[in-house]
Amino acid sequence: EWTMKTSIVFLLCISVFPGFSQGRVVREDETGFAECNVFFSGQVPPEGFTEPFHVKICQQYNKEPRFATLYSTKDKIPLYSAFKFTKPAQSEEENWLVEPQIDDPENDLHEMVHEADIGGTVANLGANQALTSDYVGSGYERGLLNPSLLNEEDFQVATYTLTNAVPLSPALSKSWHRDIGKVVEQALIPHCSKMDHLYLLAGAIPSSVQVKGKVSVPESLWLAACCDAPEGWSLGLVKKINDENSLADLMVRELEKQLLPGVHLFKGNCGEDKQSQKKREAVLQVVSQIRSGEQVGTSNNQDTKESGWVRKVAGIIATPFIKLLELLIYIFVELVKFVFYFLWLVVKRVVGTILDGVYSLWSGMVSYLKAISMVLISIPYDVGRVIINISLGFLQIVQDVVALTYRILSIPVAFVLHLAAFPYHSICAIPSVLKDMATGIGGTFSLVIDATAAVLHGFYYLAGHIVKRFVPKGSSDD
Repeated sequence: EWTMKTSIVFLLCISVFPGFSQGRVVREDETGFAECNVFFSGQVPPEGFTEPFHVKICQQYNKEPRFATLYSTKDKIPLYSAFKFTKPAQSEEENWLVEPQIDDPENDLHEMVHEADIGGTVANLGANQALTSDYVGSGYERGLLNPSLLNEEDFQVATYTLTNAVPLSPALSKSWHRDIGKVVEQALIPHCSKMDHLYLLAGAIPSSVQVKGKVSVPESLWLAACCDAPEGWSLGLVKKINDENSLADLMVRELEKQLLPGVHLFKGNCGEDKQSQKKREAVLQVVSQIRSGEQVGTSNNQDTKESGWVRKVAGIIATPFIKLLELLIYIFVELVKFVFYFLWLVVKRVVGTILDGVYSLWSGMVSYLKAISMVLISIPYDVGRVIINISLGFLQIVQDVVALTYRILSIPVAFVLHLAAFPYHSICAIPSVLKDMATGIGGTFSLVIDATAAVLHGFYYLAGHIVKRFVPKGSSDD
């Protein structure tokens, strides 16, 4: 019940606050980065990143793709973010987000959300991605691979996700964003005839050093650019983590060798065979000026120095007013935040009350419909059972009638059969009777003979005994 209401509140929040950043973990059955393939040259993502812990994310905002990220759940940092230059941001406001589906693929939250708003709805939160708590007190800050300063407002909000951040020291983070901003705005954009044909990849090479034993610190940062318009070119830049002032330029093929084996960053190497060497040299010249700290497009003459002093004096004078203005803006922003937060609480309470009532009403209707359905379902069942019982009773009556009829009819039939069989049995018994009579007569005759012989033998025995008793014994000769 709680999960259902929470999901409804979350959906209402998205509809009430349209500026909600969202990201989508790309399924394995989808090609590349799905809608975010537009951020790659020829809509073909880099090849060679094939580890099972490499997760593809299509970073979205207001339901529109803003940039693409390949995230390592093993190192808990992005390996690269692919994006296009839109226009420089006028202001920045950090509002960090996390991606629920990296830790809990079965979760119903398909958008990036504020970490504080998850509230236990995501299982294993932080198992596969970095959280804000991993950076607190570590000495590192969340450095964006796709810098927010190269994006307009809608794109800028989407960059503040922990799936686009790597651990950087404050000085290195500032140096990286400053150098990348200058390179893109002053070297890359002016020398690509079609700005929408400039494809940028900003990445990090993980090291064995980890923040709090969990989040890998980059060994180096890199930027790869491809302008595939007519007279195209490509370029790679690398900044070492232990030297914030380093910025080495190299061929994209050389950059690929520093990454994983078999990696190809751009389709067809960004048309390497047709690249304009002149364009690339012009880009490298500007990059060299940025690396040496020169002002692009001006000479190091006296006028430049004087204008620099004027700007410094004007800056010193204007600083208090600027700070005051920043304070007023900060107060105004905090007030606006407070008002919106208060309105949010009111809306949340009202919506919660309404949802409780709607849910109670819905539960009552479901229970009522369930009871009615059970009654309606039981009626045909009971009727069918009565019909079956009646049929079984009728069949029992028929069976009893048939059995009784059989018993009644079996009495005269048995009598007639016995009567008809009497002569047959009588005639068949005559030989047996005669035999028995003959046997009886023969036995009687034999008995008479045996009795007579027994009587005679008795008389003989008696006479012999008397003779022996009373007649004197004679001589032996007698």
